[in-house]
Amino acid sequence: MKKKTMSKVFNATLATTAVVGSAFLVTPAQAESISFSDVKESNDHYVAITELASLGAINGYADGTFKPNAQITRGQAATIVAKALKLDTKNVVKPGFTDVPETHDHYAAIAALKAEGILFTPDEDTFKPNEFVTRAEMATLIARAFDLNRENNDAIPFEDVTADVIHADNIKRLYDNKVTAGTSKTTFSPDQYVTRGQAATFIYKALNVESTSFELTLMHSNDTHSWVENAPKRAQAVKDVRALRPDALLFDAGDMTTGTLYFNEFKGQADLAFFNYMKYDAVTFGNHEFDNGSSEEGHQVLVDYIKSAEFPFLSANIDFSGDAKFTGLFSDLISSEPENGKIYNGIVKEVNGEKVGIFGLTTEETVDISSPNDVKFENYLDEAEKAVKAFESMGVDKIIVLSHLGFDDDAKVDNDLELAKRVDGIDVIVGGHSHTQLSKPVVIAEDENGAEKDTTLIVQAYQYSDYLGTLDVTFNDKGVVVAYDGELISLANYAADPEAVKLLTPYKEQVEKVGTTEIGVSTELKLDNPRTNGDDTNPSVRKNETILGNLITDGMLAKAKSFTNKEVIMALQNGGGIRAAIEAGPITVKEVITVLPFGNTLSIMDVTGEELKAAFEVSLSKYPSENGGFLHVSGAKVEFDSSKPAGERVVSISYKDATGNYVALEASKTYTVTTNAFTAKGGDGFTMFAKAYEEGRVTDLGLSDWENFREHLQSLKEIPTEIEGRIVDISSK
Repeated sequence: MKKKTMSKVFNATLATTAVVGSAFLVTPAQAESISFSDVKESNDHYVAITELASLGAINGYADGTFKPNAQITRGQAATIVAKALKLDTKNVVKPGFTDVPETHDHYAAIAALKAEGILFTPDEDTFKPNEFVTRAEMATLIARAFDLNRENNDAIPFEDVTADVIHADNIKRLYDNKVTAGTSKTTFSPDQYVTRGQAATFIYKALNVESTSFELTLMHSNDTHSWVENAPKRAQAVKDVRALRPDALLFDAGDMTTGTLYFNEFKGQADLAFFNYMKYDAVTFGNHEFDNGSSEEGHQVLVDYIKSAEFPFLSANIDFSGDAKFTGLFSDLISSEPENGKIYNGIVKEVNGEKVGIFGLTTEETVDISSPNDVKFENYLDEAEKAVKAFESMGVDKIIVLSHLGFDDDAKVDNDLELAKRVDGIDVIVGGHSHTQLSKPVVIAEDENGAEKDTTLIVQAYQYSDYLGTLDVTFNDKGVVVAYDGELISLANYAADPEAVKLLTPYKEQVEKVGTTEIGVSTELKLDNPRTNGDDTNPSVRKNETILGNLITDGMLAKAKSFTNKEVIMALQNGGGIRAAIEAGPITVKEVITVLPFGNTLSIMDVTGEELKAAFEVSLSKYPSENGGFLHVSGAKVEFDSSKPAGERVVSISYKDATGNYVALEASKTYTVTTNAFTAKGGDGFTMFAKAYEEGRVTDLGLSDWENFREHLQSLKEIPTEIEGRIVDISSK
C-alpha cells in the first residue's frame, strides 16, 4: 500500500498531498462477538471499539478489559493504525529510531508506518513510543494515514486552533471529513491527551470516510536568474517538502538564467546542474532564456541547456520551427510520455492515478526585450484556449499553466490576471516574469465581465531563489478547485543541502576567481560614494550628483535604448542603491558588484511629464539631508531651488532629444524612462511609479544592473573625473 499524504506525524507544519477515499469501509457486523468487560453499549466509543476489534485492529488486555479511558501512547496509536490499514508488519525495514528496538512491543507497527511514509521525523532519531498522544498529534496521524483532504477553504469553528497551531491544517482535514466535531462547538482542545476510546472513534470514523476529491501539492520557483549560490538552500527545502509529500510536483516559470557571474562563466550549465539535482518535473521559458540569440552562435547556449536537462520544457505559444538549431527538440504536441531535454506544448502527469495537464506560456514581449530572432511568439490567449481544449479532449480536467507572462504586467500585451479571467478551464497559474511576491495564492473567481467562474489560483515566488513556493490544491470529482493552501518558504535562514553544497563548490571557486579579475578598465580618480555622516554640509550620494551615479545611469540609458524599440529619454538610479566606492586603479568584477549588490534589474516605464516632476520633488524633498530615494539621472538636467518648501522645489526638467539638444519636459506628454525594478515598483516612496506599475506601464527587462554597469565602463575610452551639472541647486547661484 502506498500512502499519498506526507504531513509529518506528531510534528506537522505543512498540508498533505492526498487522494482521498478509504478502501477500508466497515459496517456494523460482528459487534456481538467481541466484548470487553469495561466497554458497555452505553459507552460513547462502543461501536468504534467493537468494530475495530472485529477487524483485528485493536486488542484488549489479558484481564478482558480495553481501558477506554486510559490515555493512549504513541506506540499504541501506531499499532492500531497499522492494523486498521492492514499493513505488512512482518517484513519491515528498521525505522531508525534509537528508542524503538526490535524487542519493543510496537516495533513492527512503527517500522511499517515509517516505511509507508506515514511516520516521518527528519530532525529526530527518536520516536518516543511511550509518550502520550495529544488530540492535535492524533489529528495529524489520522489525516495522514487515511488520506483525508481539505474539502473547502471555510474556517473551522475552533477558537483554540489558530493558524500558528502546528497541526491546524490536519485538524481542519478531520473537521471537513466529519471525523471530529471538537470538544465543544468552539474548541478542539489540541493539547489534551487522547484516550484509547477516543482514538478508536477517530480511527473508526476515518475508515468510513468516503470522498472523491483529489489533492495535489506543487512546489514552484521563478526568475532565479543564475543566483546559483542560493540553490543549495532551495534544494534542501525541496527535499523537506518531498520527504513530507513525495508526490509533490516541482516547476519553474522561467528566467532560470542570466544575471550573475555564474551565467557569464558557465552559460547556464551551473544553473542546470541544480535544476537536474532537484529533479524538476517541468519548466517554461522566460524571455532571458533567449538573450544570446543575437550572438554569433545564436541560440546554441539555450539548445545546449535544453539537451542537457533531465526534465521537459513547455511552451504552447512559442514557435521554434524557424530556427534550425531546435530541429528535433521541439514537438508542437501534448505528450503523456515526455522525454527529458525536449520541448512540448504541454504534458500529462499521472499523480496517484489522476491525470494532471501542464502547459507553458511565455510573454510576447520577448521580441522587444530579448533576442529571439527566428523564434516566434503567438498570442497567449489563443494558444491557452487550444491547450485547454486539447487536455479536455484527453479527459484531463486538472490543468496547470507555467506562465512567464507576469502577474500584473501590461494587460494590453499579456499577464496572468487576464489569462485567469479570459480562459476557462485553467486551475492553477504558476507565474513568473514580474518578480511578484505572492505570499498567498491569488484567487480569480470571476471572468473578464464579472461573471462567476470556476476558481483559478495564481502563485509566484518573487525572485533569485529567495523563496520556494508551495501550493496544496484540492479538486472535486469534476476537476474544480474546492480548497487550497499555499505559502512561500523563505530560504534566507534555511539550512543548505550538504550534497548541493558539494555540487556548488567547483562553480563557486571559479566564480570567486573571476570576481578578482580586472574588467579591463582603470580609473584615474577614486569613484567616491560619499555620505554626510550626520553633517548636512557634506556631499552625499543620497543628495548630490556624483561621477559614480552618472556612470551608472549612463549605462542604464544605453542598455535600455539598445534593448527596446521605444524612445527612452532618461535613466534614473536611487542613491540608496549605490552602496560602495571604486578605488583608483584597475577596476575588478567584484568592485562592480559591490557598488550594485542588490541584484536589481532594469525596467522601462511610461510616465507623464507631470509624474516625472512629482518624482523629482520626492527625490529632492529632504535636501540638504540625505534621502535614499535621491535620483541620479542620465539624459536629462534638473534644476531645483532648495530654499523653497518640499514639494515646490523643482524649477525645470529638460531632456536631450534626438538631435542632441535639451528640451523642456511637457507635463501632459507621456515619456519612456528607465530605472531599476525596485524604483519602478514604487520603492523609496515613489507612489507615482507604483501607480504606473499597477496600471501595467512598467516592463521589467530583467537585465542585471551590475552587468549593465560593467559593460558601460568597458565601452568608455576614459573614466570621467568630474560631474556635469545634471542636478543643480539654483538657490546657491
